[in-house]
Amino acid sequence: MSSNTVQSVDRAFEILETLAIEKDGLGVTEIGKRVGLHKSTVHRLLNSMAERGYIEQNQDTGAYRLGLKFIELCSLYLNHVELKTEAQPYLRNLSVLTGQPVHLATLIEGEAVYIDKIENYHNIRMYSSIGKRIPLHCTAVGKILLSDKNTSYIQEIFVKNELTSYTPNTLTDLNQILEEIGKVKRLGWAKDDEEHEVGIRCIAAPVYDYRRRIIAAVSTSGNKEIIYPDRDEEIARYVIRAASDISKRMGYTEDLT
Repeated sequence: MSSNTVQSVDRAFEILETLAIEKDGLGVTEIGKRVGLHKSTVHRLLNSMAERGYIEQNQDTGAYRLGLKFIELCSLYLNHVELKTEAQPYLRNLSVLTGQPVHLATLIEGEAVYIDKIENYHNIRMYSSIGKRIPLHCTAVGKILLSDKNTSYIQEIFVKNELTSYTPNTLTDLNQILEEIGKVKRLGWAKDDEEHEVGIRCIAAPVYDYRRRIIAAVSTSGNKEIIYPDRDEEIARYVIRAASDISKRMGYTEDLT
């Protein structure tokens, strides 16, 4: 990264920090005075940030203020913090019941991202870590996170993200993937049958929030000789129970109508 780029980033943050304390916003000239920048430079930076939703302009006064993108980012961050806090005891209990690693994942920019993990040190160490991004089409958590999305949304995601084949079991045909997600919707849980890693199987279930939307997926993974097909329904019950308990902590209630 060049020194000019770093300088532009610093200046952008100066503008954001200045606007953060001005609820009514500021005009370009006043912003320039406060941060010590020429009006043209301020205008260029504001336009760039406005395009991404971090800044918005009052059309009546011409003043700039922080945009809704900040609310979105803060909301996502706080939701993840709350979700992780509420989920921890249920994730630990699930790991005890299955004797295997347990993950909590959410959907970010067309990929599943691990936001928490409980490692069981008596079993295999899996190549996973908090913050790791994994594909949607060949993982149990990915299928869960897509299971409340409509077909056009799913198609759009896979236009942007290549349907890479990781193992001989990976589905790369969009119609087959849509059929698989339809099955997940009916069952209420998903499996990864050595589709992402050879020798590793996974079972996942959805976490809902108060809006009755899927906000995360809980999963347990292990060697195919431990999480073998005949145990799928047994393990699915454990995972569904953990996900259901977390959902209730996030404000989800059963539809009694």
